[in-house]
Amino acid sequence: MHILIGIIGIIVFLALAFLFSSDKKNVRWHYVGLLLIIQLIFAFILLKTTAGITIIGGISNGFNYLLQKAAEGVNFVFGGFKFVDPKNPPFFFSVLLPIVFISALIGILQYTRILPWIINVLGFLISKINGMGRLESYNAVAAAILGQSEVFISLKQQLPYIPKQRLYTLTASAMSTVSASIIGAYFTLIEPKYVVTAVVLNLFGGFIIASIINPYTVNEEDDKLLVDESETKKQSFFEMLGEYILDGFKVAVIVGAMLIGYIAIIALLNGLVSGIFSLISGGAIKWDFQTLIGFVFAPFAFLAGVPWQDAVKSGSVMATKLLSNEFVAMQSLGSLKGISEHAKGITSVFLVSFANFSSIGIISGAIKSLNSEKGDVVARFGIKLLFGATLVSFISAAIAGFFI
Repeated sequence: MHILIGIIGIIVFLALAFLFSSDKKNVRWHYVGLLLIIQLIFAFILLKTTAGITIIGGISNGFNYLLQKAAEGVNFVFGGFKFVDPKNPPFFFSVLLPIVFISALIGILQYTRILPWIINVLGFLISKINGMGRLESYNAVAAAILGQSEVFISLKQQLPYIPKQRLYTLTASAMSTVSASIIGAYFTLIEPKYVVTAVVLNLFGGFIIASIINPYTVNEEDDKLLVDESETKKQSFFEMLGEYILDGFKVAVIVGAMLIGYIAIIALLNGLVSGIFSLISGGAIKWDFQTLIGFVFAPFAFLAGVPWQDAVKSGSVMATKLLSNEFVAMQSLGSLKGISEHAKGITSVFLVSFANFSSIGIISGAIKSLNSEKGDVVARFGIKLLFGATLVSFISAAIAGFFI
């Protein structure tokens, strides 16, 4: 039954994208169908086959090894702190600070040209099946490794000449993915198999939604890829390494600050809403803010394959992610009681993306710093961008739900 509901859900999500399409007559449905089939194949391989389980196990073990090495650096600097529970150190030390080390590794791979080669090869292969240009394909792979704002730095030469239609696809891909530097942090919060599956599915899902909401054709003469590597060439190895280390630390601090603010605000709203309902009902109704937004998102969670009895709880986590960020939502998911493993798996896949309101400002701000005019263009279609990226997450969650 859940498979039938998931199929209906995917049709509904595609229909919502079509409803807001800028050019309904020119949607190339054969590419949409092909990309959906590719998503199904990858989801089956990663979640149901021995090879897929082995691959995910290898990735998980690799990240665990890196996190152990990162912990040595963290312990050297902060080892003198005495925690209330030594076996469960604070989130900032155990989850966020390792981002510094992962960021440094990405910088080394970038500097040695290993990462650009991987991105170019994968981008070239994907461009042969997604019906879009090399630029869009390169950007999608690069965004999944470098991050939603950093990826546009490499495209700053080409940015002034990118039309609005292609710019939407580039930004939608960036918002639908996550950065490789924080995947290790996700592994500590939700099951690694759902993280890896979501990253792969979202890579193709971004093209599905973009090709419906924003269909266009790239001519051969316009299909150019100009990647700016001048800054990397100017820097020495240790200049680069220091920059990436500091960037990683900035990410850790920024995420930590966002968590403090958002979790406190949500706790305040929960208390206020709970108090109001308790006062009105004499204590009979025990709803809080997250329960209310859970009711709003419950139908969408259900269409993604979440059992109806879990839909409000799952919808609450999904809405929390949209309003705040994936880290806050993953924390909320981990504290949920009485939710089925099937619902937890689908919800986990949904959470692995940058699709939230704050990302509109992050992406438009990053582009505006490189080209003011294009930054304003992105800001104007920001809500439509978030809408598309959220649909990507729902489709990925629904497809993963077939095999959970």
